[in-house]
Amino acid sequence: MVDLRQIEKDFDTVSSALERRGVEEKVLERLKVLFEEKKEVQKRLEASQAEQNRKSRLFGEYKKEGRDISQLQREVAENKERIAALNEELRLLETRLFEIAATIPNIPDPDVPDGEDEDDNVELERILEPTLFDFEPKEHWELAEINGWIDFERGVKIAKSRFSALRFEGARLERALINYMLDFNRKRGFEEVCLPFMANSESLFGTGQLPKFADDLFKIEGEDLYMIPTAEVPLTNLFRDEILKREDLPLKLTSYTPCFRKEAGSAGRDTRGMIRQHQFDKVELVSITTPDQSDTVFDEMVSCASDLLSSLGLPHRKVLLCAGDMGFSAAKTIDLEVWLPGQGKYREISSISNTRDFQARRTKIRYKEQKKNIPVHTLNGSSLAVGRTLIAIMENYQQKDGSILVPQVLREYL
Repeated sequence: MVDLRQIEKDFDTVSSALERRGVEEKVLERLKVLFEEKKEVQKRLEASQAEQNRKSRLFGEYKKEGRDISQLQREVAENKERIAALNEELRLLETRLFEIAATIPNIPDPDVPDGEDEDDNVELERILEPTLFDFEPKEHWELAEINGWIDFERGVKIAKSRFSALRFEGARLERALINYMLDFNRKRGFEEVCLPFMANSESLFGTGQLPKFADDLFKIEGEDLYMIPTAEVPLTNLFRDEILKREDLPLKLTSYTPCFRKEAGSAGRDTRGMIRQHQFDKVELVSITTPDQSDTVFDEMVSCASDLLSSLGLPHRKVLLCAGDMGFSAAKTIDLEVWLPGQGKYREISSISNTRDFQARRTKIRYKEQKKNIPVHTLNGSSLAVGRTLIAIMENYQQKDGSILVPQVLREYL
């Protein structure tokens, strides 16, 4: 959550940064009005509390002088009611401020470029050259049909559109990729964690999916539970409402989970194949750090995901997302986009974000520093989206006859 004290203290600077994220001017103006109302109520409350203290001290003097205290009692009682009313007014104002703040995205880092969508993102680097085929490369759904790896029709029969079933070597390769990714991340210093595939509303609020993105979540009927959209949710919330020791940071975690998303805003996009599914496997990276560690750990996470792609021989590029294309909780995001020769374009396969203390304020994860409780920084990233990695292997390792070679590093897992 954005720091309301920071907005109130430096409203013009913060509001300009939030406008880069597409926050509407009327929302910021509403915040400004509420801050002014809160300041006025606090001023009146402090005056009433000072008056209460002054009059309360008069009781001793009145008794010593033998004076009638009935009028003073009435004034103190009336002022007490006024204080209670002002406290309630202040509570309501703070609730309104909290409700608005819960829907406002994170403040972008200064080096995040301006822009509205993916067309304004900035390419940073390309890693590995795409293979030059001496034939017309096929897309993954054509290769799936030739090899029998992905059964789209039966996936739809079992559930609905945007579901599929992996079969034969496709299923084995999916499992091999999960194991390889977890082992790769563990060797890079990330602790492997096995997690629930459901999370409650408090957890989803903590990482920023609720309340703004409820329509994209699969809710369990009659329960305060949702199918997780990413392992970022349970991994980060492992430490919700906890005060960590500074010497234990950074915490670097990795986990495999299936992910469940309604893809509510993607109607008509990627309707063929397995690029955009309601259920997909992903291996996630999450780090919890002190503020001074987070930039270094962010670079480590980007390198870990990029090196993983390189180890699989998959050409890819790093892209710095513009302010308008970042996720709700992110202060800075670098996407990794893998080359898909069948489509002739780069497609996102990993997204690594530093949320600074945005999620920590929502989850109340802190660490002890010189007797003070300070919000941690949280970071998350895909390492990688397993289904998209499978697709990338199919398209980049395809042979002229439609068969598919298996990358060398995966062969021991098969």
